[in-house]
Amino acid sequence: MLDFNIRGENVEVTPAIREYVEKKVSKLERYFTEGVKATAHVNLKVYSDKQTKVEITIPMKNLTLRAEERHNDLYAAIDLIVDKLERQIRKYKTRVNRKFREREGVGAFLQATMENESKEQEYADDENDFNVVRTKQLDLKPMDQEEAILQMNMLGHDFFIFTDGESDSTNIVYKRRDGKYGLIETGATL
Repeated sequence: MLDFNIRGENVEVTPAIREYVEKKVSKLERYFTEGVKATAHVNLKVYSDKQTKVEITIPMKNLTLRAEERHNDLYAAIDLIVDKLERQIRKYKTRVNRKFREREGVGAFLQATMENESKEQEYADDENDFNVVRTKQLDLKPMDQEEAILQMNMLGHDFFIFTDGESDSTNIVYKRRDGKYGLIETGATL
Protein backbone atom coordinates (compact mmCIF):
# COMPACT_ATOMS: atom_id res chain seq x y z
CA MET A 1 0.00 0.00 0.00
CA LEU A 2 1.39 3.38 -1.00
CA ASP A 3 1.38 6.38 1.29
CA PHE A 4 1.82 9.79 -0.31
CA ASN A 5 3.97 12.78 0.60
CA ILE A 6 2.98 15.42 -1.98
CA ARG A 7 4.74 18.78 -1.98
CA GLY A 8 4.27 21.79 -4.22
CA GLU A 9 6.80 24.50 -5.08
CA ASN A 10 5.21 27.62 -6.58
CA VAL A 11 1.97 25.69 -6.91
CA GLU A 12 -0.79 24.92 -4.43
CA VAL A 13 -1.50 21.21 -4.11
CA THR A 14 -5.26 21.33 -4.45
CA PRO A 15 -7.49 18.39 -3.53
CA ALA A 16 -8.02 17.78 -7.28
CA ILE A 17 -4.26 17.61 -7.93
CA ARG A 18 -3.71 15.40 -4.87
CA GLU A 19 -6.50 13.05 -5.97
CA TYR A 20 -5.13 12.85 -9.54
CA VAL A 21 -1.57 12.07 -8.35
CA GLU A 22 -2.77 9.42 -5.88
CA LYS A 23 -5.06 7.81 -8.47
CA LYS A 24 -2.36 7.63 -11.16
CA VAL A 25 0.57 6.58 -8.95
CA SER A 26 -1.55 3.99 -7.12
CA LYS A 27 -1.72 2.05 -10.39
CA LEU A 28 1.89 1.04 -9.72
CA GLU A 29 0.74 -0.98 -6.67
CA ARG A 30 -0.22 -3.87 -8.94
CA TYR A 31 3.50 -4.57 -9.33
CA PHE A 32 4.06 -4.78 -5.56
CA THR A 33 3.67 -7.87 -3.44
CA GLU A 34 0.89 -8.02 -0.87
CA GLY A 35 1.46 -6.10 2.33
CA VAL A 36 4.29 -3.94 0.99
CA LYS A 37 4.29 -0.46 2.49
CA ALA A 38 6.06 2.37 0.71
CA THR A 39 5.86 6.14 0.59
CA ALA A 40 5.70 7.95 -2.74
CA HIS A 41 7.49 11.29 -2.40
CA VAL A 42 5.99 13.60 -5.03
CA ASN A 43 7.38 17.05 -5.72
CA LEU A 44 5.42 19.35 -8.04
CA LYS A 45 7.10 22.51 -9.26
CA VAL A 46 5.96 25.34 -11.53
CA TYR A 47 8.56 27.65 -13.07
CA SER A 48 8.06 31.30 -14.09
CA ASP A 49 7.65 30.29 -17.75
CA LYS A 50 4.68 28.08 -16.68
CA GLN A 51 6.74 24.93 -17.33
CA THR A 52 5.97 22.25 -14.72
CA LYS A 53 8.26 19.61 -13.29
CA VAL A 54 7.10 16.50 -11.47
CA GLU A 55 9.50 14.31 -9.46
CA ILE A 56 8.48 11.01 -7.88
CA THR A 57 10.69 8.88 -5.64
CA ILE A 58 9.49 5.61 -4.10
CA PRO A 59 12.23 4.14 -1.87
CA MET A 60 11.93 0.43 -1.01
CA LYS A 61 14.35 -2.10 0.46
CA ASN A 62 15.95 -3.50 -2.68
CA LEU A 63 14.81 -0.92 -5.19
CA THR A 64 14.30 2.81 -5.39
CA LEU A 65 12.00 4.01 -8.14
CA ARG A 66 12.71 7.56 -9.25
CA ALA A 67 11.73 9.65 -12.23
CA GLU A 68 11.16 13.25 -13.20
CA GLU A 69 9.26 14.82 -16.05
CA ARG A 70 8.85 18.36 -17.42
CA HIS A 71 5.82 19.48 -19.40
CA ASN A 72 3.67 22.55 -19.99
CA ASP A 73 0.67 20.74 -18.48
CA LEU A 74 0.95 19.44 -14.90
CA TYR A 75 -1.54 16.62 -15.49
CA ALA A 76 0.28 15.50 -18.66
CA ALA A 77 3.57 15.47 -16.72
CA ILE A 78 1.97 13.23 -14.07
CA ASP A 79 0.74 10.82 -16.76
CA LEU A 80 4.18 10.72 -18.41
CA ILE A 81 6.05 10.14 -15.16
CA VAL A 82 3.79 7.24 -14.16
CA ASP A 83 4.48 5.67 -17.56
CA LYS A 84 8.22 6.15 -16.96
CA LEU A 85 8.05 4.48 -13.54
CA GLU A 86 6.04 1.61 -14.98
CA ARG A 87 8.69 1.04 -17.69
CA GLN A 88 11.40 1.07 -14.99
CA ILE A 89 9.56 -1.57 -12.99
CA ARG A 90 9.00 -3.79 -16.03
CA LYS A 91 12.64 -3.47 -17.13
CA TYR A 92 13.90 -4.25 -13.64
CA LYS A 93 11.46 -7.11 -13.22
CA THR A 94 12.43 -8.69 -16.55
CA ARG A 95 16.17 -8.59 -15.90
CA VAL A 96 16.07 -9.61 -12.28
CA ASN A 97 13.39 -12.23 -12.89
CA ARG A 98 15.77 -13.93 -15.31
CA LYS A 99 18.50 -14.00 -12.65
CA PHE A 100 16.25 -15.27 -9.87
CA ARG A 101 14.88 -18.04 -12.06
CA GLU A 102 18.46 -19.18 -12.41
CA ARG A 103 19.05 -18.89 -8.66
CA GLU A 104 16.15 -18.97 -6.21
CA GLY A 105 12.96 -18.68 -8.22
CA VAL A 106 10.38 -16.00 -8.91
CA GLY A 107 9.00 -15.94 -5.36
CA ALA A 108 12.28 -14.66 -3.97
CA PHE A 109 12.35 -11.95 -6.64
CA LEU A 110 8.88 -10.69 -5.85
CA GLN A 111 9.62 -10.61 -2.15
CA ALA A 112 12.97 -8.88 -2.64
CA THR A 113 11.71 -6.27 -5.09
CA MET A 114 9.47 -4.16 -2.90
CA GLU A 115 11.08 -2.96 0.33
CA ASN A 116 13.05 0.14 1.38
CA GLU A 117 16.74 0.43 0.32
CA SER A 118 18.07 3.53 1.93
CA LYS A 119 17.36 5.96 4.73
CA GLU A 120 18.28 9.59 4.21
CA GLN A 121 19.24 12.20 6.72
CA GLU A 122 19.82 15.78 5.58
CA TYR A 123 21.82 18.38 7.45
CA ALA A 124 23.99 21.43 6.78
CA ASP A 125 27.06 22.87 8.50
CA ASP A 126 27.43 26.59 7.76
CA GLU A 127 30.81 27.00 9.48
CA ASN A 128 32.75 24.60 7.24
CA ASP A 129 33.99 25.09 3.66
CA PHE A 130 33.23 21.45 2.93
CA ASN A 131 29.56 21.34 3.78
CA VAL A 132 27.97 17.92 3.79
CA VAL A 133 24.40 18.59 2.71
CA ARG A 134 23.10 15.03 2.67
CA THR A 135 24.05 11.78 4.37
CA LYS A 136 22.74 8.43 3.20
CA GLN A 137 22.90 5.18 5.10
CA LEU A 138 22.75 2.11 2.92
CA ASP A 139 22.03 -1.52 3.59
CA LEU A 140 24.23 -3.10 0.94
CA LYS A 141 22.47 -6.01 -0.68
CA PRO A 142 24.60 -8.80 -2.20
CA MET A 143 24.32 -8.68 -5.99
CA ASP A 144 26.40 -9.01 -9.12
CA GLN A 145 27.76 -6.24 -11.34
CA GLU A 146 24.88 -6.38 -13.82
CA GLU A 147 22.24 -5.92 -11.12
CA ALA A 148 24.27 -3.06 -9.56
CA ILE A 149 24.44 -1.27 -12.93
CA LEU A 150 20.70 -1.76 -13.36
CA GLN A 151 20.04 -0.27 -9.91
CA MET A 152 22.38 2.66 -10.66
CA ASN A 153 20.61 3.42 -13.93
CA MET A 154 17.16 3.18 -12.36
CA LEU A 155 18.19 5.67 -9.68
CA GLY A 156 19.69 7.99 -12.30
CA HIS A 157 23.02 8.06 -10.46
CA ASP A 158 26.56 8.01 -11.85
CA PHE A 159 27.77 5.41 -9.34
CA PHE A 160 26.40 2.66 -7.10
CA ILE A 161 27.91 0.93 -4.05
CA PHE A 162 27.11 -2.75 -3.52
CA THR A 163 28.31 -5.96 -1.91
CA ASP A 164 29.56 -8.47 -4.47
CA GLY A 165 27.52 -11.66 -4.04
CA GLU A 166 30.47 -13.97 -4.76
CA SER A 167 33.40 -12.29 -2.99
CA ASP A 168 31.36 -10.54 -0.24
CA SER A 169 33.49 -7.41 -0.83
CA THR A 170 32.17 -3.86 -1.10
CA ASN A 171 32.47 -2.65 -4.70
CA ILE A 172 31.45 0.39 -6.73
CA VAL A 173 30.17 0.53 -10.30
CA TYR A 174 30.21 3.86 -12.10
CA LYS A 175 29.28 5.35 -15.45
CA ARG A 176 32.24 6.59 -17.45
CA ARG A 177 32.23 9.70 -19.67
CA ASP A 178 32.31 7.47 -22.76
CA GLY A 179 28.98 5.90 -21.66
CA LYS A 180 30.54 2.59 -20.64
CA TYR A 181 30.77 1.29 -17.08
CA GLY A 182 33.64 0.92 -14.65
CA LEU A 183 34.09 -1.22 -11.54
CA ILE A 184 36.09 -0.39 -8.43
CA GLU A 185 36.88 -3.47 -6.34
CA THR A 186 37.76 -2.51 -2.77
CA GLY A 187 38.51 -5.91 -1.32
CA ALA A 188 36.89 -4.65 1.90
CA THR A 189 34.19 -6.81 3.44
CA LEU A 190 31.56 -5.72 5.90
